[in-house]
Amino acid sequence: MVHYSERGLHGQTVQEIARRILTGELAPGDTIDVAALGDELDLSLTALREALKVLAAKGLVASRQKRGTFVRPRADWSLLDPDVIRWQFANRDDETFLENLAEVRGIIEPQAARLAARRRTADDLAALDGALRDMAEADGDIARAVQADLDFHRALLTATHNELLQRMEVVIEVGLAERDRLVHGVRRHDDPVPSHRAVLDAVHAAAPDDAERAMRDLLAKAARDLDALDREH
Repeated sequence: MVHYSERGLHGQTVQEIARRILTGELAPGDTIDVAALGDELDLSLTALREALKVLAAKGLVASRQKRGTFVRPRADWSLLDPDVIRWQFANRDDETFLENLAEVRGIIEPQAARLAARRRTADDLAALDGALRDMAEADGDIARAVQADLDFHRALLTATHNELLQRMEVVIEVGLAERDRLVHGVRRHDDPVPSHRAVLDAVHAAAPDDAERAMRDLLAKAARDLDALDREH
């Protein structure tokens, strides 16, 4: 996966073109008039081409002789790339993406909790305990609360000791971080500690069925939080 610096003119340019693509302003199949775009954004062709290289590496655009630069079909986009996930949240028009994320979490995390209950080590439990402690001590600090939530779910995936499941942190973490910022930043939310503690207690007790059930309850609560957010807007 290709990463880039979000800072500076280069990062702003990458994000602006990505925004246009993800919102449909530049639709799949559209040809990008590079010279005109450079004039609009007051950029040199060199700077613009550097930005397009980042987007090409993420599957959003491509260049061909005689055709020029164009937006690739959505099926070609690197939807698991952390930047692409983050850009989709920044342009919140795509509610389907939030629904897709919820479905992916519903498939992965309950089973991850089952495996964690069977395979967790002392180090895994210490990491989960620490994340829950940080969550309880966040006390209204949104950044700390979000980080603690990420740490908890990352530690849970690690506790499965399944390398492929651990790689799913790319989707879980970036999507969860942006979702948390939406929910925590707009409305008072229910205390997240009890639902996470229920998962952790089951993992501590080496009780796979209880761990899976607790995780499903946690995800149901997350869905209710998003529904409440939608109703407020």
